[in-house]
Amino acid sequence: MDMTLTEDQAMIQDMARKFAQTELAPVAEKLDHEGDRALFLSNLKSLAELGFMGLNVDGEYGGAEAGTVVFSLAITEIARACASTAVTMSVTNMVAEVIQAVASEDQKNQYLPKLCSGEYPAGGFCLTETTAGSDPSNMKTTAVLDGDEWVLNGAKQFITSAEYAGVFVVWAVTDKNQPRGKGISCFLVENNIPGLSVSKAEKKMGQHASATNEVLFEDCRIPKDALMGELNQGFKVAVGELAGGRIGVGSLALGIGQAAMDYARSYITERQQFGKPIANFQGLQWMLADAFTDLEAARLLLMNAADKKAKGQPFSKEASMAKLFASEKANKACYTALQLMGGYGYIKEFPLERYARDVRITSIYEGTSEIQRVIIARELLREIA
Repeated sequence: MDMTLTEDQAMIQDMARKFAQTELAPVAEKLDHEGDRALFLSNLKSLAELGFMGLNVDGEYGGAEAGTVVFSLAITEIARACASTAVTMSVTNMVAEVIQAVASEDQKNQYLPKLCSGEYPAGGFCLTETTAGSDPSNMKTTAVLDGDEWVLNGAKQFITSAEYAGVFVVWAVTDKNQPRGKGISCFLVENNIPGLSVSKAEKKMGQHASATNEVLFEDCRIPKDALMGELNQGFKVAVGELAGGRIGVGSLALGIGQAAMDYARSYITERQQFGKPIANFQGLQWMLADAFTDLEAARLLLMNAADKKAKGQPFSKEASMAKLFASEKANKACYTALQLMGGYGYIKEFPLERYARDVRITSIYEGTSEIQRVIIARELLREIA
């Protein structure tokens, strides 16, 4: 098995790393503590211009055609500098991918170039509701056909980038008489249209620069041709795209964990106690070894899932394994790094407390760790059925 990156993959990874370290890292603390929407959106625009908002989108629609492996590598590099930027990039790529996968040719031509170029600062993925989190099939949002228009009513919760997204992919019930999950359809809805409103951003524990909002639909009328894909077949589209999104979240978690441990590793070589650097103490060396081993295992799981997806092979189980392991071990790595820093890790002047806050959500969104275990077990049992 050859895990060596191709020349193009290595080049794009290096491009992401350089952008992250020169443009994102110097302002990450400012964005976290103070917020600067203009600066944040400017960085997103720059990423789009470099090709990072359509990494797995065909060139004819303005995409980079770089593939899933590069998507994972790039998200990791961006997350090492700014998790808020990384999650926005990840979700926008998800939106672009689902449009490319199931939209009509007219819809692709209308929306993909705007997402890939940065004309739309971001895309919104509207699936979660108050009663439909781990169980999205229980959604209450409805779409009713009225002449040549669909009328949307309902609310979507915890939507990344909602207040500055150019277009939303929205799931809604279109046939209440079908079994749960069978009568759901998918729509493309532009932002700032009558009947659509975005609530103020949630005050979150971490990833402060990225807006997370509730999106409300109140007799929101959209064209009949806003339907994306087949009528009443939208749920399997959501399930399929979530699997790919888990590669993004796992990669994001990995980047945060790596940043935390890199910072702590440098710190313990300089910090002295009992007359020598604390890096000389075996107990701390073991903490360092365990954390880096876990992160390397996470990287390999992510590369395996990304490679399977890129080759068109089944990857749902592998994506859940990678997301579960990477998010859990990145959380642990941030805790370990903070412990290695001692009291300084708890001080806002140092980035460890930000890493610890930013990483926590990775074991929750795109499917909690508990849901990932359900998916993994289900797939394992299906293999012998």
